[in-house]
Amino acid sequence: MSQGRIVEYIDQGKIICSLCMQDKGGKLHLLTTSNREVNLSSKRALLISDTTIDVSRSREELIEHLKKTEAIRKALKEEVDAKELWELVQGEAESFDNRYLAELCFGEPVTDHHVSALVRALFEDRLHFRLKDGRFLANTEERVEQILRQREEEALREERLSKGSEWIKKAINGQPVEEPEVKDYVIKVLKDLALFGKEAPLITDGKELLARAGISRIEEARNILVSLGIWDEDENLDLIRFNIPSDFTEEEKKEASSLALFTPSEKSVEDLTHLPVVTIDGPFTRDYDDALSIEEKGNIIELGIHIADVASIVRPGTALDNGAAAKPSSLYLPRRQIPMIPPELSENTLSLREGKERKSVSLICRMTRSGDILDYRFTLAQIRVTKNLVYGALNGTLEDDPSLSEMFRLARLLRQRREERGALNLSLPEVQVVIDEQGNISTFLLDQGTPSRMIVAELMILYNWLAGRFCRDNQIPALYRTQAEPSERLSQEAMDYLLYVFLQRRRIYPLLLDTSPGPHSGLGLDAYAQVSSPIRRYLDLVVQRQIREYLFSGKALYSKEQLDQIRIAVEPALRTLTRIKRNRLRYWILKLLSRNLGQKFKAMVLDDIRSKYRIVLTDFLMTADIKKVEGVLLGQGHYIWVEVKKADPWTDTLVLEYAGRTDE
Repeated sequence: MSQGRIVEYIDQGKIICSLCMQDKGGKLHLLTTSNREVNLSSKRALLISDTTIDVSRSREELIEHLKKTEAIRKALKEEVDAKELWELVQGEAESFDNRYLAELCFGEPVTDHHVSALVRALFEDRLHFRLKDGRFLANTEERVEQILRQREEEALREERLSKGSEWIKKAINGQPVEEPEVKDYVIKVLKDLALFGKEAPLITDGKELLARAGISRIEEARNILVSLGIWDEDENLDLIRFNIPSDFTEEEKKEASSLALFTPSEKSVEDLTHLPVVTIDGPFTRDYDDALSIEEKGNIIELGIHIADVASIVRPGTALDNGAAAKPSSLYLPRRQIPMIPPELSENTLSLREGKERKSVSLICRMTRSGDILDYRFTLAQIRVTKNLVYGALNGTLEDDPSLSEMFRLARLLRQRREERGALNLSLPEVQVVIDEQGNISTFLLDQGTPSRMIVAELMILYNWLAGRFCRDNQIPALYRTQAEPSERLSQEAMDYLLYVFLQRRRIYPLLLDTSPGPHSGLGLDAYAQVSSPIRRYLDLVVQRQIREYLFSGKALYSKEQLDQIRIAVEPALRTLTRIKRNRLRYWILKLLSRNLGQKFKAMVLDDIRSKYRIVLTDFLMTADIKKVEGVLLGQGHYIWVEVKKADPWTDTLVLEYAGRTDE
């Protein structure tokens, strides 16, 4: 019977001292020092004293006795050195009787008070011993070290959360505050939340950090980073999220500096410096990687397409090659350009700059005036660029230059031939975003069908087509771009061109990158190996290496299996870069729209989807949804006005409302 005995049990992580007023077999009716009565299963009793007290005494006396007992035991607890005791018994696999441990600690004889003090000390220590079935086992040395590390980590975490939340709280309220020692950790947590939201690896610490600073929404992490000056208002989170380096490693820079002075000394290079070679690019282009020339010899036209010989400089396995493979395309974004190859090379040594002699992998194609190809050859060449021309300036003066006029005539013939072979013209203007020094945003649609752009587009397609044929016919392993026939060919004449492009694009199959040659239905070609932009695209460089090595030695550099390995390694990164570019364009458009709430924009209806319409904003070629309006019936291809109700580039939110037909 336990009636009249001191019973100690664990409740909410603490040892409670109580007196058993009644023993009901499996249940103990207890009185605690706080004058509470509780019922406890006898199995939960940690310690039951040997001595008893008369429970018929007054309640005040019983509570006073309990308090004195507890005070004695707490005082004795301070005499227990858990570490010293552990050192005596560690290495023993068995559990120890509490009285035995008390005797080791206090010496003999021991009382209920000593046993309780021992149990309390070891229970609160939680380092050297662990409690199991009412008895203590000594932790191993490894376990003790592990617990100590955990405690250090917990203490550090608490310090970070405490000081970090205080810093955030004062900083966002504009109060003067010194940067805490835990600044780097706080910024890391905030970035984690801003980049990955609820999927953030540090979500637990992040939520608690914000909660202590009085912030409930984790979406505020981005605003805090902006207010702290860590991020710019328009920080490109995708670049951080996907770990896209905006600079080059020291090894890459060192290699680029060394190669900038390097000139390949191959005797087999053909001297084409007599040709009138020009480039045609945008006004801000610095990395010129393609150039053109044309010569008329009677009824024969010799068309030259000259691609910068990057393969002679950037060799496989080098730091530059590895860096380009990891970031396999130059990234051109509003307000920012991230080149694939360091500018020291991409904008200088390799770039086909006006007045400079450069190495090239050139295509010389002999054609009739009607556009029939008589023969062609690829050659390693030395060229001198006569002029760097600009798209816009060229369009108005094309007729004044016989060579360029002839290129344009041939480009139209080449496009016509491709269309006769089933090529699809699904070109749309390119959306350009301009942000001025004051942060004002504007957009415009850059026409891709101007004469100068058609010249470049068609002649680059010609180069890639013949490169594909050259590799196929000479059994040079290459990476071919193939595309199956569309599931359906729509009639362009039957509908608005913009609607036609969007609907036809849904019916074409995705481009495939393959080591086996095959037709490219979208271009109307029997083979296509993209190789015309090796400064800006890594896979173009890889294919150029194949052609260059074959021209130089009669052999290929890579096997088919190696090309497959390169493709598999590079394609995910290419998809990521494409996604970043698409997301960034959308960001700036949404930001522009957020500054034009209540304004109306022109749109075209693409689809009727239950309770909404899918539309395309014609100024931005961006799709969105609008809710249907009762009594308003719209059909595919209808042009309408939509009003901007809400737009937020950070949350990728756009809410538009129908605002009338454009023909009303």
